[in-house]
Amino acid sequence: MPTENFSPKILVFSTDKISDPGIDQAGLRKLHYSPTVYVISLPCSSGIKPRWIMRAFEKGFDGVFIAADGHECSYSPKCAEHTNTIIVESQKMMREKNINPKRIRMAALCSVCAEPFVSHMGNFSKILSELGSLNTEEYKPS
Repeated sequence: MPTENFSPKILVFSTDKISDPGIDQAGLRKLHYSPTVYVISLPCSSGIKPRWIMRAFEKGFDGVFIAADGHECSYSPKCAEHTNTIIVESQKMMREKNINPKRIRMAALCSVCAEPFVSHMGNFSKILSELGSLNTEEYKPS
């Protein structure tokens, strides 16, 4: 059940060469997004493991956002397709654990995408706020 003061805890998987600079620009330009957004950098979004996403939920995150490279990825020309497969597989695992699949999102973020990042965080926070804390669902971490 959503509460008025609930601020969802979001884990962002970001890529160090493409999406991290955009997220950094949001901070440098003092664009506001929730202090409950945490960012982990990695080389390529297609390297994310669904079990990492499930681990984030086990550790108390209410949502996971993947800031993907899209077609600009220097590691794989099929990065977007691979990352999408990870999302689909993760959503399947989430359903099995009674976690609403709306708690995961992916968007391509470029190196100058400060405003889009802030917009994504605002929209995702709103969706998660409507869902309420993950602890209010039937999900029981193992």
